[in-house]
Amino acid sequence: MTDTVSFGYEQVSPEEKTARVGGVFSNVARKYDIMNDAMSGGLHRLWKDTFVRRVKPQPDEDILDMAGGTGDIAFRMEKSGAQVTVSDINEDMLGVGMDRAMKRGIDTLIWSPQNAETLTFPDRHFDAYTIAFGIRNVTDIPAALKEAHRVLRYGGRFYCLEFSTVEWPGLAQVYDVYSERLVPKLGKAIAGDEDSYRYLVESIRRFPDMQSFKRMIGEAGFAQTKVEPIMGGLVAIHSGWKV
Repeated sequence: MTDTVSFGYEQVSPEEKTARVGGVFSNVARKYDIMNDAMSGGLHRLWKDTFVRRVKPQPDEDILDMAGGTGDIAFRMEKSGAQVTVSDINEDMLGVGMDRAMKRGIDTLIWSPQNAETLTFPDRHFDAYTIAFGIRNVTDIPAALKEAHRVLRYGGRFYCLEFSTVEWPGLAQVYDVYSERLVPKLGKAIAGDEDSYRYLVESIRRFPDMQSFKRMIGEAGFAQTKVEPIMGGLVAIHSGWKV
């Protein structure tokens, strides 16, 4: 690992990034879903629906949903009859997810605090590993990808949904203005937290482009890696298989 890593546009120590990202998500946990609706115009719900259709969870499969704190992906997958473990480094986010599960009458999910870089699960334990809008906040992304590969069984699949680099002419410029100027203001108005949402925007900008991240997934040991851009790369679904 390098001596410093990016926290938005700042360079900080890995330990400081982990602590500060934790602070961001503790701050926004209770308003996270409301803010997702406000920032994406509700589109995040459609993106997550598409993502879960690509994952194709099956009855009795063991699936790890990493950085799944508030349960959005897990709630969609548990309907299939899969055994879903929801993990997040941030226990405030997991608390929100557990509260939501209780209100929905969902009691089949396993909730487990975990650091994506140092999972405590045994080797070859899961049939699928999912992570939605979480990988860019990991301090050591290559380490997290290697851990994903380790805990998957042979024939297991990795799926990642993440903001990416917009490649549609025109949309990129509009999105830049929107995200830089309006998203932090929305954060202040809705969640009372402008700084955390400024970081979230900056973290998107610092994340590797689609082909670079696809290459990183391959370097972690995955085969048949693919990327599916949505809305010209505003978000993307990356996938790979452990063979």
